[in-house]
Amino acid sequence: MPTQEKVTTVEDLKTRLQGVNSVFLTEYRGLTVRQLSELRRQLRAVSAEYKIVKNRLARIAVSSSDLAVMVPHLTGPTGFIIARDEPVAVAKTLQIFTRTVPALALKAGFVEGQLLGPDDLKALADLPSKAALRSQLVGAVQGPLAQLVGLLERVQSDLVYVLEQRGKDAAEES
Repeated sequence: MPTQEKVTTVEDLKTRLQGVNSVFLTEYRGLTVRQLSELRRQLRAVSAEYKIVKNRLARIAVSSSDLAVMVPHLTGPTGFIIARDEPVAVAKTLQIFTRTVPALALKAGFVEGQLLGPDDLKALADLPSKAALRSQLVGAVQGPLAQLVGLLERVQSDLVYVLEQRGKDAAEES
């Protein structure tokens, strides 16, 4: 029979996982308490949290959700990174952290309905943020529009020039 503490832990994890944008699984073996604290601090800066839960309890918590595809990755010492905002920012933070602390290993990620492996998570970290993509899109749309406006103005100025020349020619003939 499960203890009240275990039931509370499972319910807490279920609550934390509701409505999340992305979840990353890491193996934290070899990290010191100081390194884990630093990781948590960096993740809080990008609206994410790091939670360590026993795999058996995590399996129970995710089994009745879309995150059930992550069950095979719940082996060994596993830490959950729960992100409510932009997954690219979290992936970039993890990539920077793993450069300085290679003991942290990425196992898998669940991003916007898709299960991603470690290589896919590295590729995700290389993507620009949503804000950068939006600005690139605006620039791509704005550039041709600016050219169109310039061409239309050019046609008008050419017409004015032709009319002025005809007016001068007519004045000289008279």
